[in-house]
Amino acid sequence: MDHPSLGEQEMEILRYVTDHGPVTAGQVAEGYGEERGLARTTVHTVLERLRKKGYLSRSRRKGVFTYSPALSHSDVLQGQVQRFVETTLRGSLAPVVAYLARSRKLSDAELADLEQLVDELKRAQQEEEA
Repeated sequence: MDHPSLGEQEMEILRYVTDHGPVTAGQVAEGYGEERGLARTTVHTVLERLRKKGYLSRSRRKGVFTYSPALSHSDVLQGQVQRFVETTLRGSLAPVVAYLARSRKLSDAELADLEQLVDELKRAQQEEEA
């Protein structure tokens, strides 16, 4: 299922729920919203928007709704990256690779992960050609 895009505030609150869930709207308002000056109603609105978009699930515990991630963090990130590449970069990965090569020092582990991904891409391409 393709999930709608996320705004910056939605992504931050989703990350908070992922790191601390299951949580109530009050807990998110206290732990995340207070230091950012967000009203409890704003936090609740964002939580409900995330639930309607399919990123959070909600259950009732002792008369109070708790929110939990409906997707893994890696699935959320993959969807956001895919949407960025398709819409902003018009499907081209070259700008992402150029960014990695020029703008950022990668750790040995990150380089190894990238090399493994390139190997997987090459194998998949060879299988398609065969």
